[in-house]
Amino acid sequence: MTENEKILRKNIGKKIKLARSKTNFTQEALAEKTSLSPRYISQLERGIAFGSASTIVNVCKALNISSDFLFNDLIQSNSSEFIDLIDNKFLENYYQLNSYNKKVINRLTSDLLKLQIEEDFKTTTLKEKN
Repeated sequence: MTENEKILRKNIGKKIKLARSKTNFTQEALAEKTSLSPRYISQLERGIAFGSASTIVNVCKALNISSDFLFNDLIQSNSSEFIDLIDNKFLENYYQLNSYNKKVINRLTSDLLKLQIEEDFKTTTLKEKN
């Protein structure tokens, strides 16, 4: 297996885990819905195993996701850098929040970005003066 294939499998596994977390399924619950073993679900999520087309379809159906969720950005991206673009633990936690708390997080993120831009501007201005 090539390094690129390992990266792709891990990426897909992270997305399966993210979708499973969003639905509040345990690995055991997903295994039961897909007629797979919990160990195999764990291997899928860690990128160790990669299922057949029918396995992936069954996982998508059980998690109520489309195959686009798993593959679209991987097909469009020519880079393996995607893995580092998203903090999956943050997304897992975020998807478990209710809509009010999601709004709070979105507002907080927006405010933090504004503060960061202001701080960067101040730093740049000070450097230019010196």
